[in-house]
Amino acid sequence: MSRLFGSVRSRATLGATLVVAVALVAAGTALLLSLRANLTGEAGTRAERSAQAVASELAARTPLGKLSGLDAEDTPVQIVDEDGVLLAASEDLERISGTGTSEVTPAPIRSEEEGRDDRDGPDHRDDDRDDRDDRDDDESLEPGEIAQGASYTNGTATVDGDTEDYRFAAVEVETPDRGRLTVHAGAPLAAEHSAVGTALTAMLIGFPLLLGVVAGVTWLVTGRALRPVEGIRREMAAITASEDLRRRVPEPATHDEVARLARTTNATLAALETSVERQRRFVADASHELRSPIASLRTQLEVAAAHPELLDLEGAVEDTVRLQNLAADLLLLARLDAGERPAGTRVDLAALAREEAAERRCVTVEAEPVEVSGSRGQLGRVLANLLDNAERHARERITVTVRREGGEAVVGVADDGEGVAEADRERIFERFVRLDAARSRDDGGAGLGLAIARDVAVRHGGTLTAGAAPAGGALFELRLPLAGSDRGTARP
Repeated sequence: MSRLFGSVRSRATLGATLVVAVALVAAGTALLLSLRANLTGEAGTRAERSAQAVASELAARTPLGKLSGLDAEDTPVQIVDEDGVLLAASEDLERISGTGTSEVTPAPIRSEEEGRDDRDGPDHRDDDRDDRDDRDDDESLEPGEIAQGASYTNGTATVDGDTEDYRFAAVEVETPDRGRLTVHAGAPLAAEHSAVGTALTAMLIGFPLLLGVVAGVTWLVTGRALRPVEGIRREMAAITASEDLRRRVPEPATHDEVARLARTTNATLAALETSVERQRRFVADASHELRSPIASLRTQLEVAAAHPELLDLEGAVEDTVRLQNLAADLLLLARLDAGERPAGTRVDLAALAREEAAERRCVTVEAEPVEVSGSRGQLGRVLANLLDNAERHARERITVTVRREGGEAVVGVADDGEGVAEADRERIFERFVRLDAARSRDDGGAGLGLAIARDVAVRHGGTLTAGAAPAGGALFELRLPLAGSDRGTARP
């Protein structure tokens, strides 16, 4: 079962079908109840009209044997007195239930004189008085008056051998000669049963067909909507198998969620391709940079092994130091790429600038106390790299300034060298990029210092830019948020 409904398409189809099924059952039930209530009410209205007609004849002193309402074939009628004694009934009525009086054979009809003699006796006068006293608690009717409204019941009746369900209406009438009588008249419910049965049959046949149509349409529409998703999945599987990050998933020409998913996926692939390509270049450049000092060191050691007197000890030490610095730079870049966050300690940039400039020549520091939040070691590495770069290009003077500007701390490192061309002011922050004309590794370094400095600045929520110094050389400005400011959080 879990495998059968394991796809979005099947679950969407099942959900839509269930929702429609519940709605159809609720609507069908309400329709049947409403139809039944309307038809039953209509039958009750017909029964009441028949009872009212008979009651009108009784109010007009029509003898029981001459009542026209007793001759109707589809409307069984009963007339009972206050004691529940059946006085008259339809001629073809054979059996009845639901009216409170199951008798179908009326009592013998007395003449009006007998009725008048009985009413003249003292006992009858007492009975009439008792009846009037009893009726005082009910609706008071004058002789010849018909009660307003009727009471309704459901039952069955057998007329001329046919038994059917009926809706009965009971109407009371005060007759001048027989006191209060109750007329029970019925209307058949065959039309109601037939209409409800027909509607139920139509629903039982139509609802499954409609649900089948809903399920089929939902299956087709969902499949068409998910077709681009399947295309994205197949292309991603192909990209994973081929490891070709230059490929892209197809983007549907729509403006829905699937199209946005495709665009986001392609953007992710582009970023992944850039990252992998950058990693490949990094590995290639690192290998290239490591090869030269290692080869030089090996050559010196092999010569020293064969001719100890020719050992260039200073050159071996320089190559070893270069290897050590390069390995430290590569390790720091790896930690930065892995998302290492700087420690949130307070660092005085003025004191840090003076420490880094103390062992260097021709460096002037103009600083005011400014505190930032971050790693003292990493920020010291930034200043050291900027000063190293300035020393390689300065003629006579290097100036370091530390100041507060708004909510930022600004560190400027300026030299009086040739400066950096405007077209190269962003490229110099790329890894393993050197602008030295001779590309001398002895003088120009490995091209990682400025790249490390910018990465550390970004990790501390700041920026590092290159520009022109007032003296004509290069000016590098490091901007960091002050300690305690809203921006004083490390960026990922």
